[in-house]
Amino acid sequence: MADGASLTLHVAQAGTALAEASLFADVYHCDAVARTDAQVAYVSRAAFLAALQRMPNAALSLMETHAKEVQIQRARIEILRLRRVCEKLDAWLELYGEPPKGEWVRVADEIGVSQPALYRELAKRKTNSKL
Repeated sequence: MADGASLTLHVAQAGTALAEASLFADVYHCDAVARTDAQVAYVSRAAFLAALQRMPNAALSLMETHAKEVQIQRARIEILRLRRVCEKLDAWLELYGEPPKGEWVRVADEIGVSQPALYRELAKRKTNSKL
């Protein structure tokens, strides 16, 4: 972002593609941050497109993967449109359930709130559940 803030547009999981939108762009800027140990494979644009032409089932699989990603991004946009942290968190939890231990930082990124704001909301919920 112009102000120096980061914006998470995609969270890649093991076995998924990253930066594939650049296949059909003359200029495409993105970077990636690995939060855990990772192995990354690079395939040139020409080689990747040629492989898709040779293997239609791979192309269909890629289309399916991207359709699912569009669904995820649309849900994320709706969550980001919500104003209050509690609303954003409720929506995320309804879709995905509670994250694994240590993954709340990722949730904060995905719902567009600061980590302290998310932790305050979680603390409030924990306190309220003890009443």
